[in-house]
Amino acid sequence: MTEQKHLWEVEHPYYCNEGNYYAPGNDQPNAEYKTFSAFLAGEGDADMDMNLLFRFDWSEDDGMAFNGDPYYRNGKLLLFWMGQRKGLYRWTEIEVCRADEPAVIEFLRPRLAHLLRLWEPLTPTPEAPNAED
Repeated sequence: MTEQKHLWEVEHPYYCNEGNYYAPGNDQPNAEYKTFSAFLAGEGDADMDMNLLFRFDWSEDDGMAFNGDPYYRNGKLLLFWMGQRKGLYRWTEIEVCRADEPAVIEFLRPRLAHLLRLWEPLTPTPEAPNAED
C-alpha cells in the first residue's frame, strides 16, 4: 500500500480559473481568508447543495524550500464552488500552513462524499467497488 500524498504534493490535471467569465471586471465572486480557522468560522457550515465544492488546489510558495516549520504560512488553498441554485461559480482563497492539513482533510472528506452521491449509480459503492465487478 502506498502512502497517501499530502494535499500540497498533488498537482491536479488541468486547472480551474480564478475568475468568473460572466462577472464584470473586478466584481469577482471570491472570498479570501488569512487562516483556515477564519474560513471555517465564516463558511465552514455552508450548505453542501447550495455551495457544491467541486475542486481544491493547495499550492506552496515555490520561491523557497520548506523551512521545517509546519506552522509557517506559505501555502494557498483554493476551493472552487458551484452555487447550484443560482448557477454561480465562485472560489475561495485561504492562506494555509502544513499544520492545517488534518483540518482541511476533515473539511474536504464529507464534501467529496456528497459530490460522489450526485453521480450515483455510476460511482462505486462499498458493496460493489468497481463497475466491472
